[in-house]
Amino acid sequence: MSFLNEILPETAEAFGQMRNSIFKDAFLDLKTKELIAVASSVLMRCQFCVDTHSQRAIAAGAAKEEIAEAISVAMFVAAGSQIGWTNIYEENVYKKIFEENKDKKEEDCCCCCED
Repeated sequence: MSFLNEILPETAEAFGQMRNSIFKDAFLDLKTKELIAVASSVLMRCQFCVDTHSQRAIAAGAAKEEIAEAISVAMFVAAGSQIGWTNIYEENVYKKIFEENKDKKEEDCCCCCED
């Protein structure tokens, strides 16, 4: 965070304070929090975060198998979200798309698909 440290030191300090207030033993222990952070980092697609929180999870006592299992939970949530998002307001979005477009021609597209 050297960029923020230089440009917005107050913001960088606040971020550090937030991290310190969260990543300590409380209702959840530190290992559990780091495993949650690993899974969250996978979902956010932050390789730096995955590396950092995996190392911190190991330092907090996590085994490789626990980290792998946390990642598998993230994979499940990601896969399920791709199925579930299509059911908006009790209506399957694909059904709606196919009904709306059955009479449309491909050249009627009004989005980024146009040449």
